[in-house]
Amino acid sequence: MRVVALVPGGIGDQILFFPTLDDLKRHYPNAQIDVVVEPRSKAAYRVSKSVHEVLNFDFNDRNSLADWGNLVGNIRDREYDVVIAVKQIWLLGLLLWLTGIPIRIGYKGKGSVFLTHAVPFKPSQYGAGVYHDLLQPLEINSPVPELAVNVPKPDIEWAQKEQKRLGVNETGYILINGGSGQLSQSEEPDKIYPVESWQQIIQGFQDKQPDLPVVVIREIDNEPFVRSLLESSPGIKVTAPDDIGKLTAIIAGANLMLSTDSAGLQLSVAVQTYTIALFGPTDPVKLLPKNEKFLAIASPTGKTADISPNAVLEKIWGG
Repeated sequence: MRVVALVPGGIGDQILFFPTLDDLKRHYPNAQIDVVVEPRSKAAYRVSKSVHEVLNFDFNDRNSLADWGNLVGNIRDREYDVVIAVKQIWLLGLLLWLTGIPIRIGYKGKGSVFLTHAVPFKPSQYGAGVYHDLLQPLEINSPVPELAVNVPKPDIEWAQKEQKRLGVNETGYILINGGSGQLSQSEEPDKIYPVESWQQIIQGFQDKQPDLPVVVIREIDNEPFVRSLLESSPGIKVTAPDDIGKLTAIIAGANLMLSTDSAGLQLSVAVQTYTIALFGPTDPVKLLPKNEKFLAIASPTGKTADISPNAVLEKIWGG
C-alpha cells in the first residue's frame, strides 16, 4: 500500500502528526508512506521513523493553477492507494479527486464532497489526537500513541561531545528554548517572551541552584537574544545544534527544559524531558499531552510576555 499525507504547517505541526504516521505504519508495516510538506518543515522528518519520502509544496504561497496542477501531477504519477489531507481547503479536495487516488481521507467541511471518507473535525482536543482521527476510515481506532522520534546515531554522538565541551556531562543542565526574544518572521508577537523576563528567571534559578548549569539554545534568528542573556548572566552556556536531530539529542539530555510555544517544545515532549512550557495565545490542552512531566503556564492575557518570571520560578521549584 502506498500512502501520501498532505501536512501544511510548521515543524511543530509535523511532530504532532508523527503519532498518526507511526500508528499507520504499525498497522500496515509494509506500507510506503510519503508526506507533502512546506519547505520550512522538511527538516522535521530527519527524526521520523515512519516516512519513506518527503515532498515539498508551499501550501501558503500564492500558488497558481499551474502550481497546483504540478502537485496533482506529481502525486498522480506515484500511483498512491491512499491520500490523507489534514487541511480543510475546497480547492485541495477538488485536486485530490483529480488525482484519481481511490481512498481520499480528510475532515468534514470545505472540499469534503470530493473525499471518499470525511471524519469529524474536533479541534478542541490534543493536537495529535485531531490528526489521529484521520485513521478511522482505515479501521485504526487505537488510542493515540505518544510522540516519538528516531534520532540518528551521529546526532546522539554529537550531543554527547557537546555536553563534554560545555562541561555539563556529569552535572546535568537546565535548557532554555526561548525563541528569539524579539519578533522574527517565524514567530507570532504574542508568543514572544522578553529577554528581561528570561534574565530574571535565570538569576532566580542560579541563586537557588548555583551548581546546575543553565544552557541556552542558539539559533540563526536569535543571536541578539542570546547576546543579551550572556551580558546579564555571563555564567550561562550556549549550544548551537545545526539540525533537528542534534537539537533533539541535546534536549533529551537535559534535566529540565523551559520553552515557549515552539517546535522545540514538541521535541521535548517526544523525548520525555521534563518541561515547563510558556503559552500565550495558544491553549495548552491542544499542544501538551496529559503527563506530569509536562507543565504548562498559560498567560492570563493571551500574551506570553505577561507571564511573570516569579510564576515560572514557582513552577520550577514546586512543579
